[in-house]
Amino acid sequence: MNTKKREGKLPSGPAFSPTGNDPTPESLIVNLSSHDDAIRLRSRLSLVAVGKAAVPSLTKALKDKDNLTRWEAAKALGEIGAPESAPALVDALEDEEFDVRWLAAEGLVRMSIRALKPLLHALTERGDSELLREGAHHVIHDLNKGALKKYLEQVHAALNDVKP
Repeated sequence: MNTKKREGKLPSGPAFSPTGNDPTPESLIVNLSSHDDAIRLRSRLSLVAVGKAAVPSLTKALKDKDNLTRWEAAKALGEIGAPESAPALVDALEDEEFDVRWLAAEGLVRMSIRALKPLLHALTERGDSELLREGAHHVIHDLNKGALKKYLEQVHAALNDVKP
């Protein structure tokens, strides 16, 4: 299956919509909690193929009570890479599940500089959150090179310090 992002097009295969109509992001989100790996994968790939139009549904799914749904939503948002999803991914750095936090951090790393403003804002607002600091450390560590290094060295050093 071709996993390249194709704005507005869904991967081929059986329809997800029970009505036989083209699936909407909302109908695909429901499948993210499936215990069938193939259904979850196809739904996530379909959402990624939809692109930015799927971001509002996926950011909402990041708050779902189901771990699988949150995991798939974080993965999809990271693959889409839309800057408007950065605040939701920053919030997911405090998720109860490590895997969701990791995927959120990886998604923010992929966004590079576009993730920094919401991340740094969250650190100033909620810097006492150990989970947020751990996730921010992951992101800043991975971005602390190249042209960004001179801007991120002090933030990286502060995140390595004993005190928040």
